[in-house]
Amino acid sequence: MAEAEGGPDMVSFRELVRRLVADGIVERISHQRVSKIAQDDPAFPPVVKVGSSNVVDYRLAAPYFRDRVTRPGWRTDLRGKPPADDE
Repeated sequence: MAEAEGGPDMVSFRELVRRLVADGIVERISHQRVSKIAQDDPAFPPVVKVGSSNVVDYRLAAPYFRDRVTRPGWRTDLRGKPPADDE
């Protein structure tokens, strides 16, 4: 895991996925799914373009995925959008 001191720990989406799984934050996820989440969720950490790759600071992305609420198995094509949380 990244050191608490120093600059950002910028990683590609593929490396982000590898680290999230290795650190036990998520069981599994694809880099394509990370890309879709980054496009759709305004709370996703800032994405920086480096060449043709998207990179993100792992020190911001890890807590984002740790705290992210998921609804595995929700079929939006059959059931529509999931209900909003009542918190």
